[in-house]
Amino acid sequence: MDRSGRPKNRTVLEAFAEFDPSNGAFLSSASSPLVICSLTVSTSPDGSESQIYVGTLGGSILLLSLLSSSAAVPSKQNGLRLDGDAGEMGRSDASSPANIEVVQSASVGRSPVEVIQVFPEVGRLIVLSEGFLFLLDVLLLQPAHKLAISGATALSRRLVCSDLASSDPLGYVASKSEKFGAGQRFLQKLGGGNRANGVTSKVHVGQRAGEVNCFLAVAAGRKLVLLELSLGEGTNRDTREYGGVSVLSKEILGVEGVRTIAWLDDSIIIGTTGGYALFSTATGQSTPLFSLPEFSGPPQLKPLFKSKEALLFVDNVGIVVNSFGQPVGGSLVFQQFPDSITEVPPYIIVSGDGWMDLYRKNTGICVQSASYPKGNGRPCLVAGDDPGCGQLVAVATPFKVICFNIISAEEQIKELLRKKYFKEAICLVEECESDGEMTKEMLSFVHAQVGFLLLFDLHFEDAVNHFLLSETMQPSEIFPFIMQEPNRWSTLVPRNRYWGLHPPPALLENVVDEGLAAIQRAVYLRKAGIDTTVDEDFLLNPPSKVDLLESAIENIIRYLLVSRDKDMNPSVKEGVDTLLIYLYRALNHVDDMEHLASSQNSCVVEELETLLVDSGHSRTLAFLYASKGMNSKALTIWRKLARTYSAGLWIDPATVHLFSSQRAAALEASKLLEESSDQHLILQHLGWIADEDPELAVRILTSERRSCQPAPEEVLAAIDPKKDDIRQRYLQWLIEDQDFDDPQLHTLYALSLAKSVIGSTENDGTIETRRLSEMNVIDAGEGSIRERLQLFLHGSDLYDAEKVLYVIEETELWLEKAILYRKLGQENLVLQILALKLEDSEAAEQYCVEIGRADAFMQLLKLYLDPENGKQPMFKAAVRLLHRHGESLDPLQVLERLSPDMPLHLASETILRMLRARVHHHRQGQVVSKVSHALKLEAELARLEERSRHVQINDESICDSCRTRLGTKLFAIYPDDSIVCYKCYRRLGESISARGRDFTQDIIFKPGWLVSRSP
Repeated sequence: MDRSGRPKNRTVLEAFAEFDPSNGAFLSSASSPLVICSLTVSTSPDGSESQIYVGTLGGSILLLSLLSSSAAVPSKQNGLRLDGDAGEMGRSDASSPANIEVVQSASVGRSPVEVIQVFPEVGRLIVLSEGFLFLLDVLLLQPAHKLAISGATALSRRLVCSDLASSDPLGYVASKSEKFGAGQRFLQKLGGGNRANGVTSKVHVGQRAGEVNCFLAVAAGRKLVLLELSLGEGTNRDTREYGGVSVLSKEILGVEGVRTIAWLDDSIIIGTTGGYALFSTATGQSTPLFSLPEFSGPPQLKPLFKSKEALLFVDNVGIVVNSFGQPVGGSLVFQQFPDSITEVPPYIIVSGDGWMDLYRKNTGICVQSASYPKGNGRPCLVAGDDPGCGQLVAVATPFKVICFNIISAEEQIKELLRKKYFKEAICLVEECESDGEMTKEMLSFVHAQVGFLLLFDLHFEDAVNHFLLSETMQPSEIFPFIMQEPNRWSTLVPRNRYWGLHPPPALLENVVDEGLAAIQRAVYLRKAGIDTTVDEDFLLNPPSKVDLLESAIENIIRYLLVSRDKDMNPSVKEGVDTLLIYLYRALNHVDDMEHLASSQNSCVVEELETLLVDSGHSRTLAFLYASKGMNSKALTIWRKLARTYSAGLWIDPATVHLFSSQRAAALEASKLLEESSDQHLILQHLGWIADEDPELAVRILTSERRSCQPAPEEVLAAIDPKKDDIRQRYLQWLIEDQDFDDPQLHTLYALSLAKSVIGSTENDGTIETRRLSEMNVIDAGEGSIRERLQLFLHGSDLYDAEKVLYVIEETELWLEKAILYRKLGQENLVLQILALKLEDSEAAEQYCVEIGRADAFMQLLKLYLDPENGKQPMFKAAVRLLHRHGESLDPLQVLERLSPDMPLHLASETILRMLRARVHHHRQGQVVSKVSHALKLEAELARLEERSRHVQINDESICDSCRTRLGTKLFAIYPDDSIVCYKCYRRLGESISARGRDFTQDIIFKPGWLVSRSP
């Protein structure tokens, strides 16, 4: 508990030594015990030795030496118990006395020592006592030197925060120098030196090169005094009085009422009863920062050397500011106004009368608290090595000094985990990671460590949540909890015990057994009044082994599923997927198991075969075989399941229909065969799949997802003759979709369709016949089987028409017969069927048009007028035929064909039109003959004229092509009057002239006597 009664789970400070001045032999002669009123700590640069300076009420200064390697803790007779009231700050686990002793002491008078400030750079310390400053060496071997400053109320060494800070802050306004001598005043009264902007400066002059110096500011009366302590090798310095240390000073007047001070870079922050202000040593200007409320506490300032900032207080609220006086980050709200402050990154430690609190600076959270006996109004002091890098913290009550070590963040985390404060441990790691104290890998490491601790505490869901937050944990670390070692993946498991806080990995069942045994022991201990770390819920409601195992497996499954998306090496992937099958089988999660096995996975089949067969999960094994490309084994299982399945239901997610278990097996097998190019495998399993569902067999045979199709001859031979529908649909796919032009396949398909049509007509006794003209609009994928037969017979020329005709010869499939007779060229039979059987006069007439002979129409007319088998003459059809195509018929033959029984009024008009058309055609033919004879005569005359044309050639005539003189050369003349030599004529030819005119494309027309004659 802290001093407010709140539980504190973390231990940051751990006490390891204490010093009680009342027990010192060197004080045996003192009449009264020493009272501590000031404290400071200094650590050597290498951190090997720490020194503690204690200022007393009587003006003494004690130098305590402490070796940092000492692990001793105070003995009980030494006074302070580290548990109870002060136990929150540490623990005692040894009884050896602390290795702390008084090395030296010095005195600066009989007044209380208020402030001790160490300057290790020059090997000196400055002490403030009763308004005076004293300069001493760090070992307290030389006498104290009193500096000539009176009325000092506060001092602060300069903190350099940035590279922009001046290296010689006293040089801005210093213009006159003067040496210090024996009996000479350190600072003259106002007006005794040079003054600039209200600033008076008096300095010691000496060589500045090779010096080691440090600076501090002192508030004294109504001025600020800036001091430079320098340690150099110059011979011009008066070093007799100050032990080799030169002191330079600069006075800043007009500053009064200063209670506290902090010097950062070139800015001095001062605190008065009215508030805080910032004074610039560069410009001499003062800027107000904060005003204190009327009833607030006194001002308090603390330079934060590690973070290069300053902490100023307004009552119990601490505000962090930078060298410009601007607030940085959030405020720190303390429980009380502190008397003493120190910084040990990343913590701020404050103390008061009988209490001490430790806060994390970035969050403002109180991490640790302690209470001490009150000192009768005297403060409890706390100090650390502010300028140095030491981790020592000293706490002083009025009569005792206690030394603390800062426990590393890693050790704090371990301690929290041991106490099972998992949330606090994670919060601490996250804080350290955000502050840059720890890496992201360490955060992942701790998440994994917490996960294992929670797993052994039977909190499986929380454990897996932490596993998932760890980026460095390997999935193979879970393998030993699932499969007994040694196994295939034993070598992949990293042998990482983390911090040794949890037992070594064991099977989940053993983990649950051990956890339940621990819960049982905790119940007995609770009854005996002994507290344990076992979860309170488990003690009140002990869980069952079955529930715990189920929870463990479900959460491990959840972790492995997420791990599948990580980048893992192939061996680890195999382990993850294989063990997922193990866990699914343990919970009988059949759907999840089959989904994993049927999807892309890295399962090791050899590890799962026996397991799945013994447990009866053959479907999962079949899916697993298929995913690994072992289709033969998978199909064997599906075939066995289809034959031996007990009655059951299964839901196909694609169609959301219920199927029998047998059909489910056939469906899965068909999916494999649809993609397989193994002809032997396809034909081997086609039969039993066809028995279960012919539709699946058709899908297998007609699948286009495979790279190589099986041979049609082998497939047709393997199809059961009784499964004619499968054969027929396969043939249809080959012909219509794959464009096979094998006559045998076309014949088989036509025969199959014909037999199907015959079978259907025998069953229902109906025949639906379309007109021949309608077959062009029939869709091959629609309509009845007979329509498909008619369309195929009409569209294909590759089948054997005689074989098909032999099958349907004794049936009433007249349209099909007409198509076949037409293919065979038996025109008379086609016309008989169309005209007499089907009475489709339009189809019959169209067929005659396709034949293109007049005797075809005469044959059709004869069938209309003299039908056989006792049918009545079809006079209307005959008249329509004569009306449409009479002009192409011989009237005499038509009259001979007309039946005496035909009514005259039906044919008279048609016959008259035939005769007129006959006469018209005869006269039209005569006209055409005469005109053709005249045109021929005109052409012959034009040719004669061209041949008899004369051309005159003289000495100036040249070839239109090569431009040479013709002279006595042979030449040729073209119809466009262009003349060329014989050589160019041979080159150009008869069709193209020298002017480029092509007479085959651009013909010359010349008017003749027939065209120019007047009508």
